[in-house]
Amino acid sequence: MSPILLFDCEMGNNAAMRWAWSFKPRVSDDQNGEDNHYSAGDACPDFLCVGAQKGGTSWLYRQLERHPDFWMPPVKELHYLNSLNKTRQFHPPRCRDRRDASFLDSMKNLSGLSYIDLENYGRLFEHKGSLVSGDISPAYSTVSDEIIHRVVNSFPNLKVIFLARDPVERAWSQLSMGVRLGMITPFDATDADEVIRNLLNPGVLLRSHPSKIVARWRRYVRPDLFRIFFFDDLEKNPTELQRSILQFLGADPDKSNGRLKADDNQDANRKKLRLTDKVRCRIAQFFEQELKDCAAELGGPAKQWPARYGFSLAIFFLQLVDDFDILFWCDWIA
Repeated sequence: MSPILLFDCEMGNNAAMRWAWSFKPRVSDDQNGEDNHYSAGDACPDFLCVGAQKGGTSWLYRQLERHPDFWMPPVKELHYLNSLNKTRQFHPPRCRDRRDASFLDSMKNLSGLSYIDLENYGRLFEHKGSLVSGDISPAYSTVSDEIIHRVVNSFPNLKVIFLARDPVERAWSQLSMGVRLGMITPFDATDADEVIRNLLNPGVLLRSHPSKIVARWRRYVRPDLFRIFFFDDLEKNPTELQRSILQFLGADPDKSNGRLKADDNQDANRKKLRLTDKVRCRIAQFFEQELKDCAAELGGPAKQWPARYGFSLAIFFLQLVDDFDILFWCDWIA
């Protein structure tokens, strides 16, 4: 039988998890392959966007919600896979028609269970009909390997998107949002030590290492079903970014989103904490290794991130070569 995660309710947001065997099997234990077929009438998400928070996920939701090839859930972030607790909503959910109302009722009932029920989670998406639909929840960047493995096995054709952003810029944007929404206690943004203490908050730190997030999801998702896109491209060429994402998800990029333009990014003008050069330099030092790891793991625009802060990739790659040579020599000696 297929396992379900049970939560220790007393643990709150850091709930301990365990798998229970409580419903009819739908998939084998193999990694997502041809033998793992979801059988609930194709009622399942077509894709997940697993981050990054402050990486353009709100922009993506708005773009897909307006596109004629998509039916998106009435709530941008479902958070079902990362928390069974009620998620704080800062915007009321959309409720335009019976599909929206039915989805919200089903989600409420599903969230009331003490375990993760992937079968009924998949059925949430039956409202899409023949359209494309998915779950955009940046917090899925923090879920465990066990959950990733089970999700991928349950939905073998699931596509996964990660919107990557320079760790320095992303973290500062998250801190600014946290203070603005009252989720982080206001602090002296000119005090580098105070800033670092806030970066060490688990809610910030766990989301601040895209190289590790991508590496974990890549271990379970087939290469053709996993794609990284970059916040850099949202800033420089949103139209081309939108087109690339639509093509990856199997939608028609030539169809119109109505009055919504690709460069409509409402979050771009939100008030942020003032970032001084001194603090920016300190944050960059904090993330130096991660910036270099991103260049190696993510490629694309991430290759330029270390140079923004004066870090040399040449030394980093020379060190990688030295490490490889040492490993090769040790293997030869053995």
